Amino acid sequence: MANKEEKADEKQSSWKDFIYNPRTGEFIGRTASSWALIFLFYLVFYGFLAGMFSLTMWVMLQTLDEHTPTYRDRVANPGENPTSKLAVSLCSSDKLSHSAYARTQNFQSGMHSYNDSLQEANKPCPDGMYFEQDDVEEKKACQFKRSELRQCSGLADSNFGYSEGQPCILVKMNRVIGLRPRGDPHINCIVKRETPLQMQYFPIEGKLDKSYFPYYGKTLHANYVQPVVAVKLLLAEDDYNSELTIECKVEGSDLLNSDDRDKFLGRVIFRVKVSK
Repeated sequence: MANKEEKADEKQSSWKDFIYNPRTGEFIGRTASSWALIFLFYLVFYGFLAGMFSLTMWVMLQTLDEHTPTYRDRVANPGENPTSKLAVSLCSSDKLSHSAYARTQNFQSGMHSYNDSLQEANKPCPDGMYFEQDDVEEKKACQFKRSELRQCSGLADSNFGYSEGQPCILVKMNRVIGLRPRGDPHINCIVKRETPLQMQYFPIEGKLDKSYFPYYGKTLHANYVQPVVAVKLLLAEDDYNSELTIECKVEGSDLLNSDDRDKFLGRVIFRVKVSK
C-alpha cells in the first residue's frame, strides 16, 4: 500500500518538475535561455520568409501596368453582344406583351449612357480616324448619340419595333484595350435560310467607326461608350410563325469571325420567332 502511494507521489512530482523545475529553472524541459534562442531562431526564419515573399510580390508588381493587363490572349479579338435574349419569341398582335418584353430587357436603361444630353459632354470626333491619346493623361471619349440609331433609338418608339413585329436588335463589340481594327469594320447580319431577309442598319451600313478606337480601359477612359449597331428586322407576313436563325458578324476588317472553336469570336447567333 505504501509502495503504491510512493509511486503516485513520484509520478505527480515528475509531472510538476516537467512543467516547471525549481531546482534547474527549466520550463517544459528547457531553460529560459534555450527558449529565447528557439524563439529568436523562428523569428528570424519566418521574418526571412516574409521578406522574401514581400520582395517577390514587389518585383512582380513593378512589371504590371495599373491600367492595361499584361496578358490579354483570351481577348485578342472581340466577340459580340446582342442586347436582347439569344432566343426571341413574340406575338405581333399582343402589344402589351411587347411593351413588357422591352421593359424586362431593360433596353431603355441600357441606352441611358447614350442619351444625347449626356453625350454632349464627349468630344465630336472626325470619322475614319483612330482617336489616339497615348500621350494624354486624361482620356476623352468620342460622342455616340442615341439619336443616330433613328427608328431603333427607343426615342420615337419606346418598344424598339417589337410592337409592330419588326424588332430591333442592338449589337456591340466587347471592349478590348488597345484594339485598332484595320479596314472598315461593320456589322453584317444574315438569316440562315435560302431566301434573304430584309434588314435595316443604324448607323448606315452597320458601320463601326475607327474614331471609337482604341479603348484605354475603364479607369482612364471613364466616359467611353462603345459603338452600337442597331439591326431592324423587316419581317413580312411570310416570315411569321417560323423560327429564324440570324448570324451577325464583324466584317471589313482584320478581326477574326469564323473560328469554329469559338462561335462567339467576332460574331453572334440568335433566334427570332414572331407569331401572328
